[in-house]
Amino acid sequence: MQFPVRRKKLIGSSQNDLYDLYDHCLQFYGQPPLENISLTEFETFAVERLKLLKFVENLGVSFGKNSEQYGKKLEAEISSLNFPHKAELSEPKVPGGISEYDKRRKDHISHFILRLAYCQTEDLRRWFIQQEMDLFRYRFNYLLSKHKADFLHKNNLKYETVSAEEKKNLQDKLIASSYGLSGAKVQEYDVYKVPFQDALDLVRTRKVYLLAGNAYIPHYEIVTIVLNDFRTRLSKALAMTARSLPVVQSDERLQPLLSHLSHAYVGQDYSIQKNIGKISLEQIDALSVKSFPLCMRHLHKALRENHHLRHGGRMQYGLFLKGIGLSLEQALQFWRSEFVKGKVDADKFDKAYAYSVRHMFGKEGKRTDYTPYSCMKVILSNPPSQGDYHGCPFRHSDPELLKQKLQNYKVSPSGINQILELVKGMHYQLACQKYFELTHNVEDAGFSLNHPNQYFTESHKLLSGGRDIKKEVDVSQKSQENPANVPRPSQANSKQAHEEMGDLDSFFQDE
Repeated sequence: MQFPVRRKKLIGSSQNDLYDLYDHCLQFYGQPPLENISLTEFETFAVERLKLLKFVENLGVSFGKNSEQYGKKLEAEISSLNFPHKAELSEPKVPGGISEYDKRRKDHISHFILRLAYCQTEDLRRWFIQQEMDLFRYRFNYLLSKHKADFLHKNNLKYETVSAEEKKNLQDKLIASSYGLSGAKVQEYDVYKVPFQDALDLVRTRKVYLLAGNAYIPHYEIVTIVLNDFRTRLSKALAMTARSLPVVQSDERLQPLLSHLSHAYVGQDYSIQKNIGKISLEQIDALSVKSFPLCMRHLHKALRENHHLRHGGRMQYGLFLKGIGLSLEQALQFWRSEFVKGKVDADKFDKAYAYSVRHMFGKEGKRTDYTPYSCMKVILSNPPSQGDYHGCPFRHSDPELLKQKLQNYKVSPSGINQILELVKGMHYQLACQKYFELTHNVEDAGFSLNHPNQYFTESHKLLSGGRDIKKEVDVSQKSQENPANVPRPSQANSKQAHEEMGDLDSFFQDE
C-alpha cells in the first residue's frame, strides 16, 4: 500500500475512472484508494466501518449466519451506517441520504484504513479477516444471479455458469452428488463449473460432482470458493501492509489515529460527569459481587486481599470506579484506606500515590478528565505479567483457572462450557456478555457489550428497575458535579489524547 508512489496517478484520475472503480457494489479491494481525503473523513470512515465489523461479530454469535434474523439485522445496520447494499450504481438516493456511489467510495476507503490499523499483530489480522469474510459472505449471497456473474467476471474468476441444456443432461448426477439439491432446484438455480483444484474443500467433503477436471458447484456453495479466494487475497495484502506500515506511521498525523483504531471504543462515553457521587464506599463490596464485570470483580478481590495493586491494575480499576460514580474525595479515601492496611503508611501514600489519583480526575498535570478503559483497550493493551491482576480474564487467564474462578462464582457447569467455547473462539466480549446473562439469570442481555462500565450500568438497570443508586451526596461532592470547563477527549482519539494517556501511564510506575 505505497500511497506516495501512486500520488502522481491520482492527479490524472478522472471522475469516470472513479466510477469504473465502483461499478460493482462488492469488491475484493485489490486497488488502493487514489484520492486525497481529510483527516476528519479518514477518522469517520474508519470508526463507522469498525462499528459495522463489531456488529457483524456480535450478530454471528447470536444468530445463524444463514438465518432470516441475521440477514434482516445486518441489512438494517449496513443501511444505517451508509454502506453499500444496492446492486445498481444508478439507483436514486434516498431523500436526505447519500448516493450509492458515495457509499461504495466509503466502503472502499474505510476497508483500506482498517487494513492499516489491523495489520499490526496476528490477533488483529485474524479478527479483521474473519469479520470481513462474514460481511463479504452476506453481501455476496444477497446479490442476484447476474450480479454474481458480473462480480466473478470482473475479478477474473473464470467460473462459468452451466447452461440449461447441460444441467438437464447432468441432472441426476448433480442431485446424487450435491446435498440439498433437487430436480426443481437444479433447473431454477445456477450451477457453476470450476476447476477442481479451486474447490478442494468441497471435493474433499464430497459435496460436488466431478467431470473432466471440473467441479460442478451449486449456487449455494459457490460462495465457499469465492470466500477462500477473498481470504487468500486479504491475508497476503495484510502481510504486505504490515511491511509498509513503518512508512505510514512516520506521518505524525496518522500514527496516533491508527494506533487508537486497533482498540477503539465506539460506544457511549462513560466519563465521570454523568455519574459523580452516585455510589458510596460502603456499597462497593456488594456491587462488586452483583454488578461488576469479571475483570473488575477480580481486581477488587485482589485489592481487598493484598491491599495493593500494581500500576496496571490501579489504572484499569481506578478509572472504572471513577466512571461508576466515585468522587475524587471518595477515591482518595478508598485507595488510602486499602493501601495503609498493607505495607504503605498514610504518609507514603500521600507522597507516592495521591498525586496519580488526582491526576486521573483531571486535577493535576494537563487537567484532562480521563475516561474509563473500554473492553478493546483492556483486551489488547498492556497484557498482565506475574503479580498483575489487570487485563481481561477471558483473554488473559488460563482456561482451567478461568473455569475454577467461574465455579467459585456459582456459574452453572453448562454456562461455564458456553463461556469457554466463546473464549476458545476468541469472542472475549461475548464471553463476558454470556457471564452477564448467567449471573443475572436472563436469556438475552439485550445489548452488545463493549465496555466494563456499560456492564455495570446495564446490571444496575436490570437489578434496580432503572432507578439511580440512592446516596446522600454531601456538599463537597455536589460542588464537583458541575462539568463546566472540563476538557474531554473524543472516543475516536486524536494525537493529543494519545499523548495524554501515555502521560497518565507515567504516574503509575511506582509499585
